[in-house]
Amino acid sequence: MATPISIQLNPSIFSFPSNSTKAQFFQPNDKFLLKQKPNSSSRQFSSSFLQQQLPVHQLASARLVAAAAAAAAAAAAAAASGVVETVEDKLPADLHVTETQEPNSRIRLSVEVPTVVCEDCYKKVIKEFMRRSKVPGFRPGKNVPEDILVGFVGKQNIQNAVVEAILKRTLPHAMSSVTRNAYEDSIRIVTKFEDMEKTYLSLNCLRYDVVVDVAPEIKWKPDDAYKNIKVVVELDSDIDAQRASEKELIRRHKSLGALRIVTDRGLQVGDVAVIDISATTIEQDGSDAKTIPAAESKGFNFDTEDGDNVLPGFRDSIIGIKRGETKSFPLVFPDSWKQEDLRGVHAQFTVACKELFYRDLPELNDSIAERLLPGCSSIEEVKQALLQRCLEVEQAAKDQATDNAILDQLYKMVEVDIPQSLFQEQGRQLYGAQLLQLQANMKLNEQQLASLSSPRAVNEFLETQKENIISIIKQNLAVGDIFTRENLQFSTEELVKEVQNSIQEFQQHQQEYDEDRVKLQVQEVLEGAKVLEWLRENAEIQYITR
Repeated sequence: MATPISIQLNPSIFSFPSNSTKAQFFQPNDKFLLKQKPNSSSRQFSSSFLQQQLPVHQLASARLVAAAAAAAAAAAAAAASGVVETVEDKLPADLHVTETQEPNSRIRLSVEVPTVVCEDCYKKVIKEFMRRSKVPGFRPGKNVPEDILVGFVGKQNIQNAVVEAILKRTLPHAMSSVTRNAYEDSIRIVTKFEDMEKTYLSLNCLRYDVVVDVAPEIKWKPDDAYKNIKVVVELDSDIDAQRASEKELIRRHKSLGALRIVTDRGLQVGDVAVIDISATTIEQDGSDAKTIPAAESKGFNFDTEDGDNVLPGFRDSIIGIKRGETKSFPLVFPDSWKQEDLRGVHAQFTVACKELFYRDLPELNDSIAERLLPGCSSIEEVKQALLQRCLEVEQAAKDQATDNAILDQLYKMVEVDIPQSLFQEQGRQLYGAQLLQLQANMKLNEQQLASLSSPRAVNEFLETQKENIISIIKQNLAVGDIFTRENLQFSTEELVKEVQNSIQEFQQHQQEYDEDRVKLQVQEVLEGAKVLEWLRENAEIQYITR
């Protein structure tokens, strides 16, 4: 379905004196909308495969200011003249249009409207005023001498209306060479209205400049680089299905047992200890030690069988500790530690044991199979069922990691001169998604939401997330280009099914939705899925486990 592109004019162009007859004679007319097919620039893929598509109403908070500005400009443009023509309207003479390429995939159109076109527009404006005016002494619809009509309406108002009529009539013609690639809401007349008036009055012609963002050209480095893509996919060892299923069996077995207090011995592997932990740095230069807040914990339930998830050497250092006892020992944070500021830090740990428990577990045999996993009658059935579940998770995680690695490579393979309007749109959608998530998690009040939706907050996000936004846009454009180049397709049945599923989800949660928008988003997701499927089949992929 074609997407209407509203020619967004500066509202100041259509400002009139308070006693203007504009409201009486010029009514909105949607013929001024140029039609454009959606282009691939609107795709919303992210480095985590396909970003959740958000309907227009859900993005409103993050795009409030931009939407208000666009609405104001569009309203001014629509209401400015009843003498509105479509691009099919034949002009009495050709326009002189000069295209100049500017940075960020922006084109400047310098338009010169010849005198004969201006005169024709003047006649139409006069005719329209004459048809609608109620001039004293003349019956409505009857011809009124031009000088009397001008005196009644006002010369300045006539001039304003003529300039606007010229703009409305000629702009679609001037834009005809770029309309197919123009971005929605990016078209703007940049010439001041007073300058156009002066030209019209002195030369009886009109000159104005229009700038518009167009779909950028995608350059692959080298050409068709995506056909020879090579990726290395790092897989987390925790997603190994066999290992994960074994851990899950142990977890379920533990959940069936009871904790008993240890009174006659120290900590052993398999026990659970309630401990207080503190740590200070060991300064190599002899300076005073500093506390390490990130390592402190009170009443920490330490399961010795999960010892591999804590600092290496920690569990072994407290094995044998008894209830009420305190132990102190040095450890070094490894270079692979998640907190970068602690990597390589020498620390002195102090651990106080508050409570000590052992697990009283039932024997792991077929008699507890049903309790471990409903529907299973033997331990072997439990193991196979858990393994199958973990295999599915492993495959999903593997596919996810593969898609992420491929998209990351695509972003590095393309050169794109990104239009500012596309950057703003993508950035606002990302910000809107984050704002929605924040609202869902924290239930922001109206004041907080208004503050986070302010132009300043949005602009700060666009600035701090600039690199991330650009990388996502490059991925989006690269995916769209591959879909077109490789002539990939998806079935109508797939599209209809996914659209219906999406609409049902909106209805289930009693949310508003735009069916055309939903259809477009689903189409984009299906295109992305087809491209990633094609790339997985044709890429050289190496998997490594970290």
